Amino acid sequence: MNLFTKSKETTINSDELRNNSTLKVSQKSGFKKSQSLESILDYSIADYQNGRFKYQLYQFLSETVPAVHACLETWVRLSAAPGEFEVSSERGKEVLKRLSEKLYYNSLGKSGSMASFVSELFRSFYRDGLYSGFVLLDKNGNSIDRFLPLAAPDIQIDDKNRFYIEFNDHKIFLDRNDFYAIPFNSDRKNKLGKSILHTVPFVSYIEQQLVDDMRRTSHNSGFHRLHVQITPPERMSGEADTAYIDRINSYFDSTVSMIKSCDIDENPVTWDNVTINHVGPENVKSVTNSWFMNHRSMIEEICAGTNLAPYLLGYSFGSTTTWASFKFDIVMRSVKSVQAEVGTFLEWLGNLELALHGINEKCHYNFDNTFSYQASESSSVRSQEIDSIIKLFNAGLLEKEIATEQAKQLLK
Repeated sequence: MNLFTKSKETTINSDELRNNSTLKVSQKSGFKKSQSLESILDYSIADYQNGRFKYQLYQFLSETVPAVHACLETWVRLSAAPGEFEVSSERGKEVLKRLSEKLYYNSLGKSGSMASFVSELFRSFYRDGLYSGFVLLDKNGNSIDRFLPLAAPDIQIDDKNRFYIEFNDHKIFLDRNDFYAIPFNSDRKNKLGKSILHTVPFVSYIEQQLVDDMRRTSHNSGFHRLHVQITPPERMSGEADTAYIDRINSYFDSTVSMIKSCDIDENPVTWDNVTINHVGPENVKSVTNSWFMNHRSMIEEICAGTNLAPYLLGYSFGSTTTWASFKFDIVMRSVKSVQAEVGTFLEWLGNLELALHGINEKCHYNFDNTFSYQASESSSVRSQEIDSIIKLFNAGLLEKEIATEQAKQLLK
């Protein structure tokens, strides 16, 4: 089933995509038919053959479908927790602080914070299934100048399973010391990783078509309107044609004026020869509930496709406090496993910077995933664990040095 049709207006140039990896959206907007989606996404046959089309599709969905955008941004904001480099020496701390301030450059060419760098990293990581790039050194070669990210669609794999990019009609293989890639959920079939949205496109298409069908149905039926049917009075005996027509027209006009002059809280009063009905959809409540249930199921499918529960995005359909807490714990476990991968990359950058400055140390990057509402609960858990260590020590089952070390770990 072809969900998207190629636009005849524009073809994406590979060089333009390399320099500015943004979507080219057709000027035609909206749905033309309920059975097909026309000219929403503009792509070329080459983009489909080399796999670039899927990245354009993921970006399009994340920018235009609210549920997809909410899912993606939820994962990004949970993962991009505040963090910092940890190193023992004061000189190392100063070096890594400067590194944090110059790693990221925004679209205006201005350096940003480490928080912006990590947020952009996780956004590409989840949306495209891959984050990669090159380390650039300063002109003296004794410090990292910045990290230059590489657009995921630019990376290709040859028949020997080697990663490469094309530049000026030449292949640049990525088996280099200045290149680093973090694939998301990669396997033997998907060596470049899998987007968190890879199960969403078809369901999202149905959901958007459902919304558009509802829009067009509401447009056709409109709001409820009154339909006034007036039965003309009987003709009097001996009444001339002209007099009869004038009389019934006068009666008609007076009835219309009375209906028009009725305010919101007033009711029309007529003889029994006037019938007042309404024009609009029948059984409105049933139709609305049916549409709501269908749309809700589509939203839940999209959320499930990104491994999130609907109520974590504000779609709450009942009392789910206990279940939401359990689900949030599962989500945070997933977040921490992903942060471990990204932390390894950041530590690679930090250790490289320390080595370039002649500092013989290794750093650690720590994400702070604590939340204020969890503070009392975490404090209670730590208190119980420390009490257990003290009891084991008093019982002679734990040596003093080991007990002291374990207590220090809990107090960090």
